[in-house]
Amino acid sequence: MEITNKPLEKLSIFSFKGVQMRTFHLTWMAFFLCFFGWFGLAPLMSVIKTDLGLTKSQIGNIIIASVAATVVARIVIGKLCDTWGPRKTYAALMGICAFPVMSVGLVHSYESFLLFRLAIGVIGASFVITQYHTSVMFDKKIVGTANAVAGGWGNLGGGITNMVMPLIFAGFVGAGYLPESAWRLAMIIPGITLLIFAFVYYFFTKDTPAGNFEDLEIANPKAVKTKGTLAMAMKDKRTWALFLAYGACFGIEITFDNVAALYFFENFDTSLATAGILAGTFGFMNIFARAVGGILADKVGKSYGLLGKGRLLALLLAMEGIGIALFAQSDTVVVAVLTMLGFAMFLKMANGVTYAIVPFVNQKAIGSVSGIVGAGGNVGAVLAGFLFKSSSISYAQAFMYIGVAIACVAAVVALVNFDKTKQVVAETETLEVLEARS
Repeated sequence: MEITNKPLEKLSIFSFKGVQMRTFHLTWMAFFLCFFGWFGLAPLMSVIKTDLGLTKSQIGNIIIASVAATVVARIVIGKLCDTWGPRKTYAALMGICAFPVMSVGLVHSYESFLLFRLAIGVIGASFVITQYHTSVMFDKKIVGTANAVAGGWGNLGGGITNMVMPLIFAGFVGAGYLPESAWRLAMIIPGITLLIFAFVYYFFTKDTPAGNFEDLEIANPKAVKTKGTLAMAMKDKRTWALFLAYGACFGIEITFDNVAALYFFENFDTSLATAGILAGTFGFMNIFARAVGGILADKVGKSYGLLGKGRLLALLLAMEGIGIALFAQSDTVVVAVLTMLGFAMFLKMANGVTYAIVPFVNQKAIGSVSGIVGAGGNVGAVLAGFLFKSSSISYAQAFMYIGVAIACVAAVVALVNFDKTKQVVAETETLEVLEARS
């Protein structure tokens, strides 16, 4: 593969040559590890529930806290990507968030655990940097696929976490520690890993194919920074349509990552390890499902533009909503797993399609658009969290309500025209005519 300082037009997933492919691999790896810190506690909640004496309402608050802080963090991180650069932003985020991940085991009350869960939730903003970094490293012809693969492989951390953390916990128990100590020690592992990878990311990636922001700014002060990127992103209705869409797909994904193990454990009387494996299967589909969405979006985009991508997104959301409603009515673990895999496929493909559209909304404000849309995912998770917190409805009923809500979002997305290409071309031609006359 030819090494160049321009965005790549081809994604060679087995290559590490050039800053583009090196950054691609390091950014999905970073996001993968961030998931271990972010959701490492989720598959251990049955143990933590007993240790801290948590009620269903308190667990609901904890689920909300785990994603609430990420709403604001993603918007801030998106802005930082536009101005400070993704390399330093990612390194700082991982380095800072490693400490609450490692020290959450010091808590002994519901209140302190809630505060730590809120602090750990900030690391969920890592997704915005991952999508920003791949967006600037790859050409528009392939950016949807690159974003989807990087995001999907990173999201895979959510599934692997559900499988691995119970094993780490069991390892400490096997070493002689009591369960109430083992879960605390288990969280030190992802914390240390994040701290180490923060240095790796800082020294082995660059902000753009052409170099880091500070180097480019010295060469050309106007080459990097664009003022008012957040305002530009907020004024575009397409940003908010994608905000809703991402709340309906990724928002439900991280909610499911939080409650799946507990749901299988309590509803189908499985063991903790089995519940973790079943929940992990949901996340494990990210190894291919999100990438399929990005690849399909790029193919649809070549023939039907952003309008086609928008219609594809609406269709996938509608299928996701139907799938979740069927999952909610499952009365055996076999049916539950099969329907879970069905709606997971549509959900993760919708994730990929969403971020195959994001880089085209505003080329000068990719970070801010990505941050707002990413925050939408967490707003969706917060709203879903309130359903699981309620003592008046069961988890199965909560999933049913979520399915209906997603179908409504699909209808809204279907009504939005994401293709403004003709309008932009017309405005550009008008400016050229005026400049020629002046």
